[in-house]
Amino acid sequence: MAKQKKNKPDHEKALRRQGIRITRPRKVILGILSGMEDHPDALEIFRRAVAIDPAISLSTVYRTMKLLEEKGAIQRHAFEGGPSRFERAGEEHHDHLIDIETGDVIEFHSERIEQLQDEIAKRLGYDIVHHRLELYGRKRRG
Repeated sequence: MAKQKKNKPDHEKALRRQGIRITRPRKVILGILSGMEDHPDALEIFRRAVAIDPAISLSTVYRTMKLLEEKGAIQRHAFEGGPSRFERAGEEHHDHLIDIETGDVIEFHSERIEQLQDEIAKRLGYDIVHHRLELYGRKRRG
């Protein structure tokens, strides 16, 4: 079951409170990030940005993504076999299923998986402080 996006945080206000200047290119990139439902890489964010403002450079996108990651506005994912991809930070916990043929990233949440992870950690004498689950697969045929 795919997770629906909701309660999008206002990263522009949060960045301003941290003293970050919101330039026109940053505003365009933040707008793209706030509306995205996928996990684009920097090149795809660049393509979307130049469609809005042709003056934006790829290096501006890379610098902005690095800044946004440092400030906690986005999360970088290095899914196996591909470039880093991004999603907004501050959303509810979810895991990822990556289609190895298309590169599509499907978000999901499973209480059963969460409970099983907790049980395993407790049995081994640990408390989970952070985890990331990535499943890689291909669509079934027939």
